[in-house]
Amino acid sequence: MNLYMLRHASAGQRRSNPVLDVKRPLDKAGKRDCLLLGNTLTSMNVSFDMIVSSPLKRSLQTASLVGTETGYEQKIVLSDALAPAATYAQFEKLLMECSGVESLLVVGHSPNLVEFLGTLMQPAQQTRASRPPASIRLRKGAIAKLNLERGAATMQWMLDPRVIRTLYANSTTRSRRKISRK
Repeated sequence: MNLYMLRHASAGQRRSNPVLDVKRPLDKAGKRDCLLLGNTLTSMNVSFDMIVSSPLKRSLQTASLVGTETGYEQKIVLSDALAPAATYAQFEKLLMECSGVESLLVVGHSPNLVEFLGTLMQPAQQTRASRPPASIRLRKGAIAKLNLERGAATMQWMLDPRVIRTLYANSTTRSRRKISRK
C-alpha cells in the first residue's frame, strides 16, 4: 500500500472553546496551499483510491480541496481514528480496514498524525512501546508518502507547503534560466 499522510492546512488561530475549534475552517493561505499541493500531486501523477479524513472541518476541507485537484471523485470517508484525540491503536485498525486499498490518503492533525508516522517507520523487531517513535516535522499542509509493504514503513518522500510555494513561484515567474553574457 502507498500511504499518503497529510496534515491539514493552515486554519488560523486555535479557538479556546473546543466546540468552536471543531468547526474552525481553513484560512485563505490554507486553501491556497491545498490547491498548490493538489496541482503538484497531479503533475507527479499521484492519484488516490481512497481518502479518509478526520471529522473536523479543517481536515475535511483539506481532503476535499486536494482530492478535487487530483481528480478524486468518490466520497471522502470520515474517521475518528484521525481526530486529534485518536490513539495509534485506532489508527492501526483503520489501516487494517483499508488494507485492500493500493493508494490511501489520510488527513489529520498534529501531534497524533506525526506520532503515527514516526511509529509506522519503526522496525518491527523493536517493541513500539520500548522505544519512542521517530521524530519527524510535518508542517501544516505537508504530505508524506510511505510504502507499507513489509516490516517498517519506508518514507518515499515528503513535501512541505513552503517548498511547493517556492517551486510554484519560481516556475511561473520565469520559464528560462538567467544566463550572463559578457
